[in-house]
Amino acid sequence: MRYEDNELILELLGQQSEPAERTEIMLLSGMEPERFNNAVSYLDSKGELVIIRRKWIALPEVAGCVKATVVRVNRGFLFAHPEKEGMSDIFVHSGASKGAMPGDLVMLKNVFDTEKGPSAEVDKIIEKGSRIITGVIEREKGRKGQAYVLPDNGFAYHLRIVPGGELKSKNGDKVKASVLYDPIEKHIKARVIHIYGRADSAKICADAIIDGAGIPVKFSVPVKHEAARKAAEPITDEEIAKRLDLREEAIFTIDGADAKDLDDAISVKKIGSGWELGVHIADVSHYVTHGSLLDEAAMDRGPSVYFADRVIPMLPVEISNGCCSLNAGVNKLTFSAIMTLDSKAELVDYRFEKSVINSKVRGVYSEVNTIIDGSADEDTLAKYAPVLQTIKDGQELAEILKAKAKQRGELEIETSELRFVLDERGVCVGVAERERGEAEELIEQFMIMANRAAALYAKSALIPFVYRVHEAPEADRLESLAELAAACGFQTRRLKEGVHQTDLSELIEKAKDTKFARLISTQVLRTMAKARYAPEPLGHFGLSLEDYCHFTSPIRRYPDTSIHRILTDLVKGVPIDRIQERYSEFARESSKISSDRELRAMRAERDAEKCYAAEYMTSHIGEVHPGIISGVTNKGLFVALETGIEGFVSLADDEHAFFEFDGTASTADRRTGKRYSIGDSVVIRVISASVPTGTIDFELYSSET
Repeated sequence: MRYEDNELILELLGQQSEPAERTEIMLLSGMEPERFNNAVSYLDSKGELVIIRRKWIALPEVAGCVKATVVRVNRGFLFAHPEKEGMSDIFVHSGASKGAMPGDLVMLKNVFDTEKGPSAEVDKIIEKGSRIITGVIEREKGRKGQAYVLPDNGFAYHLRIVPGGELKSKNGDKVKASVLYDPIEKHIKARVIHIYGRADSAKICADAIIDGAGIPVKFSVPVKHEAARKAAEPITDEEIAKRLDLREEAIFTIDGADAKDLDDAISVKKIGSGWELGVHIADVSHYVTHGSLLDEAAMDRGPSVYFADRVIPMLPVEISNGCCSLNAGVNKLTFSAIMTLDSKAELVDYRFEKSVINSKVRGVYSEVNTIIDGSADEDTLAKYAPVLQTIKDGQELAEILKAKAKQRGELEIETSELRFVLDERGVCVGVAERERGEAEELIEQFMIMANRAAALYAKSALIPFVYRVHEAPEADRLESLAELAAACGFQTRRLKEGVHQTDLSELIEKAKDTKFARLISTQVLRTMAKARYAPEPLGHFGLSLEDYCHFTSPIRRYPDTSIHRILTDLVKGVPIDRIQERYSEFARESSKISSDRELRAMRAERDAEKCYAAEYMTSHIGEVHPGIISGVTNKGLFVALETGIEGFVSLADDEHAFFEFDGTASTADRRTGKRYSIGDSVVIRVISASVPTGTIDFELYSSET
């Protein structure tokens, strides 16, 4: 199927305000009938257009249709989430669902508004989602009690297990099951196909989350063989001769103490009143070539996925921890961004070179932080002796870059990323928020600069590319943020469509030393559009940059590997028209798949974190802890503890009180006048924690005034 044919037909339909005759659009397109009909059939199968009584075609919105994904199935009805941003979920009665299940991509017709929200009928199922679910076994009492699966996601009710479909599952087991529609009873039923283990184990739940998300855990034998062969290739003198030789430079890495895939190294030195900043990235594209088995596996996996007890890597360890890891004292092939910055840290020049380095030190964030703050001991200073001047110069440059980022409006959103401590059985026994020091911020600023330079390089050369884009927030989300900010006492007149990054930064800064700091940061984050990958340079709102990409982590992100491949051709002098021909479709495909895989990984990581947090709290039932109200709903309060763990206090259970929610940031007991507002200090008692659902419940013990 020709991509340009599809685009032309959609462009022509976009000019129509009502359904158009099929033959008319064909004549306007200039295509032969067979070619045109093939394109129309393809677009119809993907839900990009609607065919009306064979004679007419139109874009879905012109035909009054909506493309949506089924997100929740209840008894008797379902909800579908439209692809178009800003639209509410749409109600569909089960009689008009055509058997659609969670994850199905559907075309909805006869969309109309009701008092409770939009309603519609399923016109057709465009693409079936997985018919595999994960959940927990629940069995009725008695030896022959009926068994059910309580699904983790998608279904809001228990699914009856078909006779003989239980395997040897027991009550409380975490299982994988297939779902099917029984046309006679008109019910969805389940059949157990795998038993993970006990659902009260976060490790077991993480297994199910990974499986349910469709994240590949094992590499195929052919992929592992290819990885071993590539990793065993020596770095020859001939290869070194083709590259910029930086082996004598004061280059080193800085990573976490437990990191094994070291994919970025830095060098910094003063040049007059400015600096030369080098960011040297593992040359993954040298080993993972276009169309290879390794390449196909990496694209399918997407980013490396990080859990409390494991990492699911994008590439086999022979590549990620072996030939591409920039270990100290070893010659390594790299792709270097060498940038010249003036005294104000403005980027005045840059170049990209295939290079070879020999890292002088395997740096660790915690150790570099002691050097920066002056508390390093003699052993640490001795270890870093070859790069102490680099650290000093780098610290000076990073401070200016941070100030510039703040000035242009880069959003400094504080998030509570949790770090879980597991015992030898894999059970969560400790939790704390991750801390960031100056070394982490230094590396972050240098990576941003290299990513920016790579995007500028590609854009100026007019080549196909994979950009990291982050669009401005939508008006309705800004309205919600403004309501919340006003309820907390902050100025909101500029929180509307067309908001500038500095307006949001100013709000975060004003909230910084108040009890609303975390709340405002979290709400600003929720207001933002999701960052994604795109073949067009649409800008990055959060960083307040016009051009941005991901260049610096090709071991663990596929887009970085993609653009290394494209930039390699540019550096080698391949003609621009040849680069365009070779990579135009690839850039579109990589952008789409990488965005999807990133979202999959983020959801899996988030869901697993909830299970580990709940597992930790199961050993603290009955304990009393201070907390801060982090959210208020019409049903109760969300309370964050000092550890960063959040739980829910249900106010509906208090039969002696009548609470009235103001719709924004507080709720009040109309009988006593007691008000609970976001940011208030309270003391809670832990009453329950469910590992399978990742939920934690509190009750109010007392409140502080």
